[in-house]
Amino acid sequence: MQRKRYSPGRVPGTLLGLGAGLAVVAGALTGCSAADTAEDVTVDAKAGAAAAPVAPPGRYRTLFEPCGAVPQATLRDLLPGTAALTDVERAAVLRGTAAVTYDTDRRVGCAWTADSGNGTHRLVLDVERVVSYDPTVSDAARAQEVYTRKQLAAGIAVPETPAPTPTAPTTAATASGATKVSATGAATPTGAPSSPTASGGATPPGTGAPSAGTPSAPATTGLEPRLLDGLGDIAFVGDTLGTTGGSGTQRVVSVVFRTSNVIVTVEYRQRTTGTAAAPDSKELQDRAQNLARLLADRLEE
Repeated sequence: MQRKRYSPGRVPGTLLGLGAGLAVVAGALTGCSAADTAEDVTVDAKAGAAAAPVAPPGRYRTLFEPCGAVPQATLRDLLPGTAALTDVERAAVLRGTAAVTYDTDRRVGCAWTADSGNGTHRLVLDVERVVSYDPTVSDAARAQEVYTRKQLAAGIAVPETPAPTPTAPTTAATASGATKVSATGAATPTGAPSSPTASGGATPPGTGAPSAGTPSAPATTGLEPRLLDGLGDIAFVGDTLGTTGGSGTQRVVSVVFRTSNVIVTVEYRQRTTGTAAAPDSKELQDRAQNLARLLADRLEE
């Protein structure tokens, strides 16, 4: 058999085919490895991403029993009509009537009513625990929203955050004849009067002091609906006076305060009949506030 002649520098076709095949396989392996690395980086980046912060839960998880939260002596003061009742009748009135709720860990309430010779006293207690179902909003923040709606319903405006006071332009220290910058930004010669009134001129229309006959703002009595200090995280008192048919009158005082995610409402009302004087605002407000502070202390226990 005749042998093929070998030529230097010439690679057999078989070796060329084998080399090309190995190159294709190596390229495929490199592509897979690069793809796998990119996917791994993507997965690792997702796994290492910071989760959205979760708002803290409210301070309170349960509520106290409302009908037993008010001392008997306090109830007798708030319901003077109980003094004329028999022991059995008085005990029934002071026991109170619990509000019907479907979850006593979320909302509870109690009411007491006692008639007297010239009217009726009624006390209503409502306690609500607010829960936020948004993980980014805390229970206390959601409770503040509920409280704010109550405050606005009582006719008490929510204080606005004051805007930052603009910085007055600085006055350049200059020599004689230089100019200075006024508060309005206008340049005036140094030494010149800043306004007509400063030089004895007439007062421009609309800028003069009010005349002696201008009515001033009405003086407050200190008993109008208002915010209260030192009661819970935030609190207010509301006070309304109305009629109850015929010649009777009724005053309703409400003290509402929030502590963390719990909102407490104390409603104390007195109704008079006939020619009896209208219920005293200060007396009812003082009694309602005293009870509210007692309940605030109860929440701290």
